[in-house]
Amino acid sequence: MDLRQMEYLVTLADEQQFTRAAAICGVSQSGLSAAIRSLEDELGTTLFNRTTRRVEPTEAGLALLPHARTMLAQAGAARDAVLRATHELSGSLRVGAEQCLGFVDVSALLERIHRRYPLVDLDFTQAGSHDLITGVRDGAIDLAFVAGTEMPARMTRTELGRRPVVLLAPPQHPLAAVDTIDWADLRETDFVDFQPSWAVRSLNDEMSAAHGLIRRVRCTVDDVHTLLDLVQRGLGVALVPQHIAAKPQAAGLVVRPLPATAPQWVVSVVTGESSAASASLLLELLDAELAPSA
Repeated sequence: MDLRQMEYLVTLADEQQFTRAAAICGVSQSGLSAAIRSLEDELGTTLFNRTTRRVEPTEAGLALLPHARTMLAQAGAARDAVLRATHELSGSLRVGAEQCLGFVDVSALLERIHRRYPLVDLDFTQAGSHDLITGVRDGAIDLAFVAGTEMPARMTRTELGRRPVVLLAPPQHPLAAVDTIDWADLRETDFVDFQPSWAVRSLNDEMSAAHGLIRRVRCTVDDVHTLLDLVQRGLGVALVPQHIAAKPQAAGLVVRPLPATAPQWVVSVVTGESSAASASLLLELLDAELAPSA
């Protein structure tokens, strides 16, 4: 087994088609097919079930996949280590972040990495925290800025900060006239909330369930500004981290604190075992940015 075979194996498993996998790997379809057959002969088993429509890994193929990904990640890390030692860092850095986390300006950090290490190939993904954590766990993302505290094993989490969750309501809503919100006040209320992949949605659902509240989420969104717009238009109230209530788009909305038993919004940066060595560069810049000034 060699690294090129592992690259072909992983790409074919992801694409499930020889034509696309060959194009991604920069090899002819016959060359890719021959390499996979050679690997199967070496291991004495079939790694893919081939049909006219698609190619799917067998149980043996699925068993080999995580090891193949680890081999590729380790090889990438080794190349990064050598390049870093020669002060000519290149390679790739795959970063993810949930929208409007607060505490860190992700765009500014990416710009600084790009300017300081122009040979590093940056790949940025914006998604919900749960999807990003899965990406880091599986080795598809090197470093992610996420919310929440529950992480899979073998992942490193560094907390960046925490804020309370507050209620946002349009001025005409009955809850806008309530100074102190109680959990019972939130019954029979329409909510605007994020997709389940967002950490704040999980936080809201768990918080509500813990207090016997069955929420009516009438509008589900994948964007902070859309959520604020829908609340402004009277389509429901929202439970959001405090910093979102301070956005210009939230001007005019009524902000109310939740009961003291409400959990806090926690933001962290996470990396995995197979994260590229270049991820440490971004962490170094982050440490410098967050360090208190003298």
